[in-house]
Amino acid sequence: MSEFTATIDRRYFEDYIPGAVHEFGDIKVEEAEIISFAKRFDPQIFHTDPAAAKRTIYGGLIASGWHSASLMMRMFVDHYLSHVASLGSPGVDELRWLKPVRPGDTLSLRITVTQTKRSRSKPDRGIVYSYVEALNQKGEVVMTMKALNFISCRETV
Repeated sequence: MSEFTATIDRRYFEDYIPGAVHEFGDIKVEEAEIISFAKRFDPQIFHTDPAAAKRTIYGGLIASGWHSASLMMRMFVDHYLSHVASLGSPGVDELRWLKPVRPGDTLSLRITVTQTKRSRSKPDRGIVYSYVEALNQKGEVVMTMKALNFISCRETV
């Protein structure tokens, strides 16, 4: 469920309203993708070897946090971030992995616009601050982060 009045291909800085909560999803987590991603980028046994993962503190295969963040980013770009006005990001703050993401999980996003600031030095853009929560199919929050995005303004002051 989203409170945006503008579609993603017509969304500008002014459309990100502080306090608004947007929910999007979903994306299925596949075992083969967990293993493939981990073998390339995070080759720890609880990400790459289902049998060995059973003997770890996780009791089975789990997705790399970086894989979970990549899945979150896909949904963030597909549903939240403007397709016409996004100008990139200086980074994220407080990225946290709170619960393991497992094969078969379905993830969704809940994003709260926490603050917006129009640039004084570059009035054609602003910064949107968002609190992003990734949830599994049980509604459990598995990952959080604070995102900052530069977004073009529809109207310059």
